[in-house]
Amino acid sequence: MSEFLLPDVGEGLTEAEIVAWKVKVGDVIAINDIVVEIETAKSLVELPSPYAGTVLALMVPEGETVPVGTPIISIGDPSAAAAPAPAAAPAADLSEMDLSNPAASGGGEGESLVGRNKAERAPMRRPRLGSASPSTESAAATQMQVQGAFSPGGAQSQAVVESDEPSVPARSAVVERPAQPAEFVPSRATSPADTRALAKPPVRKLAKDLGVDLARLVPTGPGGTVSRDDVQAAAAGTSSGGSELSPRPYDVAPGARETREPIKGVRKMMAGAMVSSAFTAPHVTEWITVDVTATMDFVDRLKKRREFKDVKVSPLLVLSRAVILAMRHTPEINSFWDEAAQEVVFKHYVNLGIAAATPRGLVVPNVKDADALSLLELGSALNQLTATAREGRTQPAEMAGGTFTITNVGVFGVDAGTPIINPGESAILCFGAVRKQPWVVSGAAGDEIAIRQITTLALSFDHRHIDGEKGSRFLADVAGILEDPASALLF
Repeated sequence: MSEFLLPDVGEGLTEAEIVAWKVKVGDVIAINDIVVEIETAKSLVELPSPYAGTVLALMVPEGETVPVGTPIISIGDPSAAAAPAPAAAPAADLSEMDLSNPAASGGGEGESLVGRNKAERAPMRRPRLGSASPSTESAAATQMQVQGAFSPGGAQSQAVVESDEPSVPARSAVVERPAQPAEFVPSRATSPADTRALAKPPVRKLAKDLGVDLARLVPTGPGGTVSRDDVQAAAAGTSSGGSELSPRPYDVAPGARETREPIKGVRKMMAGAMVSSAFTAPHVTEWITVDVTATMDFVDRLKKRREFKDVKVSPLLVLSRAVILAMRHTPEINSFWDEAAQEVVFKHYVNLGIAAATPRGLVVPNVKDADALSLLELGSALNQLTATAREGRTQPAEMAGGTFTITNVGVFGVDAGTPIINPGESAILCFGAVRKQPWVVSGAAGDEIAIRQITTLALSFDHRHIDGEKGSRFLADVAGILEDPASALLF
């Protein structure tokens, strides 16, 4: 029998929440099959199994947060686990045995029950990364692949190589661990609430975020599955089947004067990062109001082009391109202050981060090497980035290594704000709502008031190495491109 220990899938993460099991007791799985979905301080992650065999026990229930290194699932041969122990010697004789001497306790090939129990009370030797034991090579290789896949460098290219050595012998059937439920679905379900509802992982996550009990819904999706519409209707208070709904975490119970919600996962990580940045880098914020009528016209023209038919085009795409171009005149924006080395590190690439609000908190995935992409490629990358973030599927490697961030508060109807710089970066740009407003327009006939589309940009930057002149020049360059997209040809 082998126990899969919860790995560190990020950079020094210490704990994770078990969100959803993908297997149940009795399932036969292969190496690298997905067995569980967890939430770390950075994202939702699906973990592959480092072992092949039958699922013997799910050791941690859904919704529980456990430290890295905790056994979460037991996998092995059920017949070996159920094998009866050898007959024990009479109790009177056992009391006289010298347990430290294998020969005195019936050692050799005929180990006594006391000797077996003593061995079981000793810490079990579990496979660990870097172990030299041939019998754990396959499991260790997969465990290393799990960790490498979520590191900033991404997944390793080497395939997992299974060992030809015999597998680790199964432990005795006696396991000193609190009993866990054998199954999440009872053998005889008497009501919908007694059965774990069928739903895809994104739908299951949405239901958890909205506080909807899937088991109480009447599914309308294909194959009897709960659909996204079922969950959203339930959250709005109207279930597809008219069933009673569970209260959401933020609903107020009658007579309750306050509600508490644990700070964990992505929200906990975000809070720590923002506090660290706010009290480390001296922030300066500058604002500019821009006539983006020409940009909005340009967006409309892009939407009609055949190349962009599969790409959702928005003003954010033009702004992203403008930011990348403006950095050519002000490279300090794409650098960061290395306090330990007392150096300013200039980046010759742009990993463009887009702040995304999700039900689990704010995440900032970034488009790698955005400066090397065409406008069409950049648009596709932004679409994929935001879609993955909304589903809660952003991986830690996709959030690592950012060099500059855009936060789009305009989607909430907000004009602007004073954003906090992400750690490891030197500036962040806030993009406000685009509104139709009266504006003074200069023409051949002189100045006149016209209805134009206006937005506000706010740039926060690290004043330790970006002075007012550099910050102002960058912000003015970005605004100039939004006012006249054709001016991008000058960069």
